[in-house]
Amino acid sequence: MNRLQNNHILLLCVACIAIFFVNLDALYVNIMEARNFATAREMLNDGNWLLTTLNGEPRYQKPPLPTWFSAITGALFGLKSLTAMRLPAALVTLLLIVTAYKFTVKFSTNKTLAFVGSLILATSFYIVFSGRNGQWDIFTHAFMMVCIYQLYLFFTVETLKYQRILIAALFFGASFMSKGPVSLYALLLPFLIAFGVVFKYKNFKSRILPLLVFLVVSLLLSGWWYWYTYTYDPEAVAEITRRETSNWTGYNVRPFYYYWSFFTQSGVWTIPAFIGLLYPYLKSRVSNKKGYLFTFLWTMASVVLLSVIPEKKSRYLLPVLIPLALNTAYYIEYLFLNFAELKDKRETIPVYFNFGLIALIGIVFPIGGYLFLKDALTGYWVWFVLLSFSLASVGIFIFGKLLRKKIRAVFYGTIVFIAVILCFGMPMAKALTINPEYKSLSKLNDWQEANNNIPVYEFSYFTPELIWDYGKPIPVILNFGTEKLPSETTFAVLVAEEDVQKFKKTFAGNAIEKIERYDMNANAPGSKSHRTRLWRDLYTVTSTSTHNQ
Repeated sequence: MNRLQNNHILLLCVACIAIFFVNLDALYVNIMEARNFATAREMLNDGNWLLTTLNGEPRYQKPPLPTWFSAITGALFGLKSLTAMRLPAALVTLLLIVTAYKFTVKFSTNKTLAFVGSLILATSFYIVFSGRNGQWDIFTHAFMMVCIYQLYLFFTVETLKYQRILIAALFFGASFMSKGPVSLYALLLPFLIAFGVVFKYKNFKSRILPLLVFLVVSLLLSGWWYWYTYTYDPEAVAEITRRETSNWTGYNVRPFYYYWSFFTQSGVWTIPAFIGLLYPYLKSRVSNKKGYLFTFLWTMASVVLLSVIPEKKSRYLLPVLIPLALNTAYYIEYLFLNFAELKDKRETIPVYFNFGLIALIGIVFPIGGYLFLKDALTGYWVWFVLLSFSLASVGIFIFGKLLRKKIRAVFYGTIVFIAVILCFGMPMAKALTINPEYKSLSKLNDWQEANNNIPVYEFSYFTPELIWDYGKPIPVILNFGTEKLPSETTFAVLVAEEDVQKFKKTFAGNAIEKIERYDMNANAPGSKSHRTRLWRDLYTVTSTSTHNQ
């Protein structure tokens, strides 16, 4: 039993399986995933592995490495399997968690601290979301974390310099091929700053030549795809670059202080994460002041650098959660060692509140969950009973251990609490999203077959989720200022709400008939989350003259 308890890597793998691998098909595909998955499908169907496409159009905004992974698992297990398409993200998140553990062991020489920090990382809200989500963010930061681990070894150990620098360069290239320079700026650069301040760059002269090798290899691995697209499709690259550049300065522009509440992205660890950032309070209480200063500076440098960028979104804080989790571990370890003796209410009340609230949620869920979900539980009763029993049991366990001031057990109980939600709660996700008017765009294929395979067009823009669900590209009539009218005498057009009048004006003089609506919103019309971009009205257009308009 003790041998199992001390096998942290095995326990981390078990936790990650419960958190990232179970029920991967529970949620609907979101816009970021749809872009990735549809591009992966077009790789397999059309052979567009290098000059990547989305809906048949050039898609060079993101490098293709994560999409290659999704294409490979899709080819192996089926493109219609969401579990297959999301599996690479879960696998790379496991890589991130294990690497974070090994890295923390190295700089702290404290296996318990490393285990706690890795579990906090694995259960931080946006890490959970990204690790179960088939988009690019988790890939770029997971690969960069391996690079950082190897660079740390390179700067602190005198042996195997070239081996470590080449591995670092390989994963740097993989990170760049996942989302460009994002992780270089938001994760690696803050690490280099924090490392330089705390650990110093010692014996630097002996490392200059290997670093030059690192730069050359990293540049080659990072830049070859960009060179290829620019060489073989320069016009599309120029147009995409122009659009992306304008987004960085004019899209989602937020003030510098927008990320002030960044620690809330850690979810259940919000309060411990905040307290862990109170450096004057914690610096004299942690087990390793130098390691704590390192994670603190790494976290804050990442937040500051991200705050300088005009365009801001909550999901851009993902790289901050990595050093933040390791920083929070120092506070949790302090509680492990000292909470039973703490008398100051200013130190105990936040702990009781944070973990007591989690316990309370678990205990009251069977009643509260039933009252909230009773009208939507048909078909989900088994999962609801399993979830209710498990959450209540874990909640009682956490509450009992909290009263006895056994914080170690409380912490591990919280990890189990989150795993229970993902194992037994995720299958009920669709019980919360009910749209009586829901109609998948994949049904459009059936309509086409029943109507002599009439060609279908999008009127002015395409929505990635709809394209993914439909199963193949849909030509767009009005696309970024260009107009390409159908040549057929009879065809169908998908029209968004805001384009109805323009559509009727464009095809005035033709016979227009509205057929039906395809609504892929999870929630019903009238709800705040019902988005017009997720539904289309289908019209048929028939020319009334010998030549189409």
